[in-house]
Amino acid sequence: MISFLIVLAIAISIALGYKTKINTGLFAIGFAYLIGCFMLDLSASKVIVMWPIKIFFVIFSVSLFYNFPMTNGTLEKLSQHMLYKTRKVPHLLPFAIFFSATLIAGLGAGYFTVLAFFGPLTLILCERTGLSKLTGALAVNYGSLAGANFMTSASGIIFKGLIENAGYQDSFSYTTTIFISTIIIPIVVLSILILKDKYKMSGNKNLDIEVPEKFDVIQKTTLKLIFTMVFLVLIFPILNTMFPTNEIIKFINSKLDIGLVAIIFTIIAFLMKLGKEKEIIAKVPWNTLIMICGVGMLISVAIKAGTIEILSSWIGTNIPKFLIPIILCIVGGIMSSFSSTLGVVAPALFPIVPSIAEATGLNPTILFVAIIVGAQATSISPFSSGGSLILGAATEEERDGLFGQLLFKGTPLALISSTIFSIILSIII
Repeated sequence: MISFLIVLAIAISIALGYKTKINTGLFAIGFAYLIGCFMLDLSASKVIVMWPIKIFFVIFSVSLFYNFPMTNGTLEKLSQHMLYKTRKVPHLLPFAIFFSATLIAGLGAGYFTVLAFFGPLTLILCERTGLSKLTGALAVNYGSLAGANFMTSASGIIFKGLIENAGYQDSFSYTTTIFISTIIIPIVVLSILILKDKYKMSGNKNLDIEVPEKFDVIQKTTLKLIFTMVFLVLIFPILNTMFPTNEIIKFINSKLDIGLVAIIFTIIAFLMKLGKEKEIIAKVPWNTLIMICGVGMLISVAIKAGTIEILSSWIGTNIPKFLIPIILCIVGGIMSSFSSTLGVVAPALFPIVPSIAEATGLNPTILFVAIIVGAQATSISPFSSGGSLILGAATEEERDGLFGQLLFKGTPLALISSTIFSIILSIII
């Protein structure tokens, strides 16, 4: 009975958040308190400590550092330079947009920021070249997602925290596979669409893109800091995988934490006056933090009540093994159509992975990847974040036509591609 109420509470939180536009995490915290204290007889202090402090700290500290390149114009100028270099190959524009968005998002701009910047630019370039606006929309959305999924970027660090909370300490290998998967799927999909669109484009004229300004001293310094931090955070996990018996590498790797490293680099950036403190702190994604941690509290209550174990057991025993990745992919896609992948889908579905993996023998990697590629596939829907941002960048005349393309072509194409990838991955791994 309690497990049913918890599942219902999660669904109601999502529905209320979608309907009222009030942060879903706040509703989840309320339900966590009511169910945890008055139905499970937990003390208030035990419910409060369910707030996932480690995930909160990592997201806060990393986003704090990456706010420097966003506020001082480094990432915007970098994107202009990248697009300028591709002006002579207009038929490869989708790849130029995809990899530019991937790099900028991977360097810390995050999904929403990159999409908000690249969305209007992409539609303008599509108009100039004759490229299908659907192809352009998919390219910029896929790139923003893939870059954010990078192991040291916004979504990647959230996945890392949730995977570790689920009981897997070797989170680096899982987050790396998620990132690589969200690179492979777009390359295949965009390659097919480019071949289809190539002969509809207006010849091979060079794109009319102005020569971007050079990086100033502050922007050059910011780029150096970003690449140094990314190198430092990634090199030791890689070396530890290559040389597992080396005690020095193992020791350094055990002491590295991306959140704490980001704080050190934030201090350095402040001392070098690369940004203003008030502006940097104001841009921390507080809404995302509340959503992720609030839903995390309700999921912790669900774990305490045994709900996650019951749900995992039911999936493991009632659904054929080969269908489980497909089901998780599609469920993630459906949930993401009405809620956040980072704030709701991943916190709700990642905790069931260990039990399903144990019951079925499936590699947890397959399950984590299936959930994310499915959830992120439907972000191109006009009812979801990606699609709505792209529609907002379109002119009033093209909005109706683009709405139908995103809903009836883009969303099914992306979800089917992710489902096929999940099947192939389950065969390979």
